[in-house]
Formats: sequence, C-alpha cells, structure tokens
Amino acid sequence: MERQKSKRKWILGIIGVVILIGGFLRWGVLQPYLIRQPSMEPGLASGDRIVVNRLAYRGWDPTRGDVVVFAFPKDLKRTFVKRVIAAEGETVELRDNKVFVNGDVIEEPYVKPGDYPPYGPEVVPAGKVFVLGDNRRESEDSREWGLLPREYLLGKALLVYYPFQRFRFFTI
Repeated sequence: MERQKSKRKWILGIIGVVILIGGFLRWGVLQPYLIRQPSMEPGLASGDRIVVNRLAYRGWDPTRGDVVVFAFPKDLKRTFVKRVIAAEGETVELRDNKVFVNGDVIEEPYVKPGDYPPYGPEVVPAGKVFVLGDNRRESEDSREWGLLPREYLLGKALLVYYPFQRFRFFTI
C-alpha cells in the first residue's frame, strides 16, 4: 500500500514537471505565431502557423536571411514577420529588382517575382537591421518605415507546423 502511494507521488511529480517545462517552453522559449498577411509569400502564406524561438537574439546577432517576428515600430502592439536582409554595418541598396548588400547582389530564391522601386544605398547603423518581406510588392517593411531597432525583435522563426502539408524547418 505504501509502495503504491510512493509510486503515485512519483508519477504525479513527473507529470507536474512535464507540465511546468511545457509551459515554460510554450510561453518563454517557443511561441506559436499565425501568419496573417501575404507579405512573405510564397514561403509563408496567410494562415500558416509557425514556431518562433524567443531566445534567438538574446546574446546572438540577427544574420542575413533570418525570418524574424518583431514588434511593428509604428504600433508596438502589432507584430510582423519579415526577413533580415542587412545587419549593422552593412550597406543595402535595391535597384533593377535586385538587392545589393555591400555592393554585391544577394541570391534570393525565396522572393516572389515582381517589380519594386529602388531604395538606398543606406548603411545600417549599430543596433538596427534592414528587413523586407519576400513578397516585395505586398510588404510594408524597412523601405517604408525605416530600419528596425534590434530591441524590437521578438524571435526567430524555426518551422512551419500547420498546415501539415507545408511543414518545414526554416533555412536561408
């Protein structure tokens, strides 16, 4: 009898620890996010659900190609998803429907084809990043509201988990 009580306590303790760890991961480290706009098509469509690593930029710098979730600079209650195109110290320019970073064209196989206006050149200062949507014609991004302060970054996208047929991990 005493052995069963002890076993029950252990099982309840393990379940409690699993719930605590799951809650910490869900609310502290990994956070689900719903894509609501077409600005990241074709890679992310409206209705896609992604998982975001909220610790990604605590101690690490954002790098070119990262898909990031951030507080919108004009309304910090709203969140956006974009791609980091240039980090601090880099020079960014858009012309002839191509993106140049430090004078070199960057390969962007993820971009939805289409025309978009020129921008820059502009040097990204310390503490900021330049972000663009993959669907440049439908994206409100750094071209419109300026460089993104690094402290507005909420996390780095890890994977698409829904719809299931679109499941994939993020890569550049």
